[in-house]
Amino acid sequence: MRIRIYLLIASMTAAFVAHASVVGSVRGVIHDPQHRPVSDAMVMIKAKASDWAASVNSDANGNFVISAVPLGEYIVSVAAIGFQQTQQDVLIASGSQPVLHFALNVAGGKETVNVSATPESPPTDSSTPTTVVDRLEISRTPGASRTNSLAMITDYVPGAYIAHDQLHIRGGHQTSWLVDGVPIPNTNIASNLGPQFDPKDIDYLEVSRGSYGAEVGDRTYGVFNVVPRTGFEHNRQAELVLSAGNFYQTNDQFSLGSHTQRFAYYASVNGNRSDLGIEPPVPQVVHDATNGVGGFGTLIFNADPSNQIRLVASARRDFYQIPYDPLPNDIENGLVNGNFTGQYPSLDLRDGDRETDAATTLSWVHTFNSRMLMTVSPLYHYNRANYDGSLSDPVVTTQHRGSTYAGGQASFAVNTKMNDFQAGLYSFYQENNETLGASFNGGGNPPFSVTEKPEGSLAAFFIDDKFRPMPWLSISAGLRPTHFSGDVTENSISPRFGAALQIPKLNWTFRAFYGHYYQAPPLVTASGPLLQFANANNLAFIALHGERDEESQFGVSIPWHGWVLDADTFSTDVANFFDHNNIGESNLFFPLTIQGARVRGWELTLRSPRIAHRGQIHLSYSNQVAWAGGFINGGLTDFSFLDWGPLDHDQRNTLNIGGDFTLPRQAYISTNVYYGSGFSNAFPGQPYPGDHLPPHTAFDLTLGKDFGDRFSASLSALKVANRRYEIDNSITFGGFHWNNPREIIVELRYRFHY
Repeated sequence: MRIRIYLLIASMTAAFVAHASVVGSVRGVIHDPQHRPVSDAMVMIKAKASDWAASVNSDANGNFVISAVPLGEYIVSVAAIGFQQTQQDVLIASGSQPVLHFALNVAGGKETVNVSATPESPPTDSSTPTTVVDRLEISRTPGASRTNSLAMITDYVPGAYIAHDQLHIRGGHQTSWLVDGVPIPNTNIASNLGPQFDPKDIDYLEVSRGSYGAEVGDRTYGVFNVVPRTGFEHNRQAELVLSAGNFYQTNDQFSLGSHTQRFAYYASVNGNRSDLGIEPPVPQVVHDATNGVGGFGTLIFNADPSNQIRLVASARRDFYQIPYDPLPNDIENGLVNGNFTGQYPSLDLRDGDRETDAATTLSWVHTFNSRMLMTVSPLYHYNRANYDGSLSDPVVTTQHRGSTYAGGQASFAVNTKMNDFQAGLYSFYQENNETLGASFNGGGNPPFSVTEKPEGSLAAFFIDDKFRPMPWLSISAGLRPTHFSGDVTENSISPRFGAALQIPKLNWTFRAFYGHYYQAPPLVTASGPLLQFANANNLAFIALHGERDEESQFGVSIPWHGWVLDADTFSTDVANFFDHNNIGESNLFFPLTIQGARVRGWELTLRSPRIAHRGQIHLSYSNQVAWAGGFINGGLTDFSFLDWGPLDHDQRNTLNIGGDFTLPRQAYISTNVYYGSGFSNAFPGQPYPGDHLPPHTAFDLTLGKDFGDRFSASLSALKVANRRYEIDNSITFGGFHWNNPREIIVELRYRFHY
């Protein structure tokens, strides 16, 4: 109890803005045609997608700094007596403090606004490859705005895809979700099907892929920072979203929001249902319904120019039927003389999964001056996943898990002319309540039910500094010591180093990174009848230790007339790779660790400007190899040695190409083409030859139109060609997985003022 109280107090009182932060900053210098500084110029920053705005004046040296700027896209304007007004676009992203240069022209007789020819470009002082997706892209990308969709990630982020109903990125499935820069802790592995946030509640989604500073965290494979809608994009406005499609599906939402100069609020409620939930194990869709409800809200209060309070709250409840294979004689069931001999029989399963998620963060942002900022963010998170087998199942499975987290993050940032220093603390206490049981209709084993209530805690301190000896060179170094206490007690020190070099005139940015990460293990244990059941299936349980990763990465970003080409190559070596497995023929899934894993790959993204003010295209490509091998040294194990080979979610080539094009009469069309070279083949020759399943493609399309400011409508077709194929044959949530059939969806939006 003493440790628990200490961690909670420490997490709420220590100091300091994280890499994936609540807010960012922008700085710049203003000079005249003779390159002399312009003092007392008015600098105004205005969000592109909302009414958020702020202003400052330049100092005697022509310098300015605007702090506490939410992440997103902005227009920065400069006005000074005797000079033409000028403006530039800027993107505020995590881990970057953009520096703008304004060269003012002497005003003539006619008043003009000089728009800089320099287009909005990605950060040039960060070693982290980042993808930013905004609210408009989410609303127009085919299927991306649906409650359970992750298309806003998979269509734009290289190496991101869905395999066995779980999001994978860069060869792993341990990722972090942040809201307003505050990490939402979740140490469980592959136990939830539903996402935490409805895409319709997101203003910007920032996806970082490795190369994190010490202040970010330890989820090596991907960090998703949700910048929520706040009400600054509304002025006493409400929106009703209604949709309908085949499989009796609907995704509906009602939202409202407004703001004053000191206060902003946004709130939404949503509901969804469909007869097509998770990926079916065969082309037929049987026993695959899903439904859910949720709510989301944000409050922002500017107490004074130096203090801001930000509250974010979300809650969701979801239900999923687990689909099964209705064909008794196919390769999965293999019914022979009344006995199942197939790869994973599911004919008699009628299981269901119920999930709940609730999270709250409260951030206090205090600005000491233009160069010093403090953020304190207490948090609470509850996550539950209840898997229940039908009473008619051969093995009636019960796996109920509830996880409660309480803690917070605090950070302090100091920005000087050459340094950006950050330090802080992130910690949480976790308590699990898990019931696991099984009964056997065929006899052979006695029924059992076991309840475990493990506890644990994590505390991580971080310190990081970015040094800019030259305007074109940034060097970062940081350290993240972490202490974890649970079934095991572990300590880790993770050093991280990065560099970004911008080539003058060309504006190419080269970046490099080397660092270590520690990922705390899930709170899982086994005892009593459960352990006996595992032993009867020739399995034993070993305490899980944390995953330790070593990453190196090199990349380049090339802007050209508004186009941005970004390429990187990375290497991740893993000790104690987190994965999961089931006990015997039950659906009791347990996490495990594999002694070693290795992920190698290179990635490419291409984003265009708005071509002829009409169209914009995007491309993401990944070539990677994800292998693992050695002993299963944690969780459920049979003490066997795995030869080095591809992981079940290994896919060598993944490509997405999409575009959004404005048509006459306020209409638009959006597309996305996906290609995957095929995931690992668990059963070579049965029937597919080789180590990987066949390649596959999909084409999605949306056609939409605005009817004035109040009404809009869209028609989406997902998997237009309706080509069916087996995505993977790993055993999770109902057995194997085929892609979804064609879906046709009509969506209507109505906006009104109140």
